[in-house]
Amino acid sequence: VQLQASGGGLVQAGGSLRLSCAASGRAFSIYVMGWFRLGPGKEREFVSAVFRSGGSTYYADSVKGRFTISRDNAKNTVYLQMNSLTPEDTAVYYCAADNRIILGQVRTPEEYHFWGKGTQVTVSS
Repeated sequence: VQLQASGGGLVQAGGSLRLSCAASGRAFSIYVMGWFRLGPGKEREFVSAVFRSGGSTYYADSVKGRFTISRDNAKNTVYLQMNSLTPEDTAVYYCAADNRIILGQVRTPEEYHFWGKGTQVTVSS
């Protein structure tokens, strides 16, 4: 599967962005989809993940209550709605996919075998 993330940009603190990740190929619905980010001077960080049907979602504590992940299997797309953004959210955001991840692995980037190119999110203070 190939992944293409989009939707990044420059936004002021308190603003919102919605990231999209479009997947090519068949059987999108069998993939667990995740979002990770790499901020300046930081290690790659788990942001959010959604299981195959979209009914189970997971968030990093740092974004819980502000970010919402969703997926549209008919469109082969996963979304990340980001609200109340802060400068600490500044990072390159990557979407990732894998069809073998189990519940305990969703936060581990090494468990995802497919990655898209990142999209830059910059939040100004």
